Amino acid sequence: MRLKGKTAVCTAAGQGIGRSVAEAFLREGATVHASDLDAEKLRGLDSLGDVHTTQLDVTDGQAVAAYVDSLPAPQVLFNCAGYVHHGTVLDCDDESWDFSFNLNVTAMHRMIRGLLPSMRDAGGGSIINMSSAASSIKAAPNRYVYMASKAAVIGMTRSVAVDFIRQGIRCNAICPGTVESPSLEGRIAELGRSVGGAEKAREMFIERQPMGRLGRPEEVAALAVWLASDESDFVTGTTQLIDGGWSL
Repeated sequence: MRLKGKTAVCTAAGQGIGRSVAEAFLREGATVHASDLDAEKLRGLDSLGDVHTTQLDVTDGQAVAAYVDSLPAPQVLFNCAGYVHHGTVLDCDDESWDFSFNLNVTAMHRMIRGLLPSMRDAGGGSIINMSSAASSIKAAPNRYVYMASKAAVIGMTRSVAVDFIRQGIRCNAICPGTVESPSLEGRIAELGRSVGGAEKAREMFIERQPMGRLGRPEEVAALAVWLASDESDFVTGTTQLIDGGWSL
């Protein structure tokens, strides 16, 4: 019950890391406001605790504004919505660039801007942004706009941290390596079409992990719980790597 008495807002909570974090927050006693583009994926969370689920397109500025206005002041904001574009600069047209930044960066900006005032006025809280080891930390091939957007998340995180450090707001970024998720399965299937099958593609993702395995969503969720809890009260503005040594 490390989050007992706290209210947490979680985006992209329907599957993968977002789902695991929402479940972990509920198990730790938080009241969770969970949203996802596909509301059906939020089913079952109510069996774990006090949860309020909402269908939300975080790229819709008006929808986000209405959503945050309906929420009580949270103590935790977990920004998870994101998209991995595959390709180099030559594969990234304006539409791909705009979509990646709208989902990976602007959506977080809107959630933070909308909820930070009430968090601050209620005594402070913890903002946790999903970035990636593939950003300003580690270069990954064929991840041009993804890396650019996730590096922007790190800059945004540090800016919020330094601007509101004396107002009770902590802001940190989680930077995972390769983690088992529906998103990864999609990338494995895509890569498999060019390398001789999904099994070969999966092996390639595993081979780049020094630990010899992929990360688990539950491992990222455990880090998110710590950042959300009072145990990390002296931690802000950090990039928390959880990548199995990939960035070494």
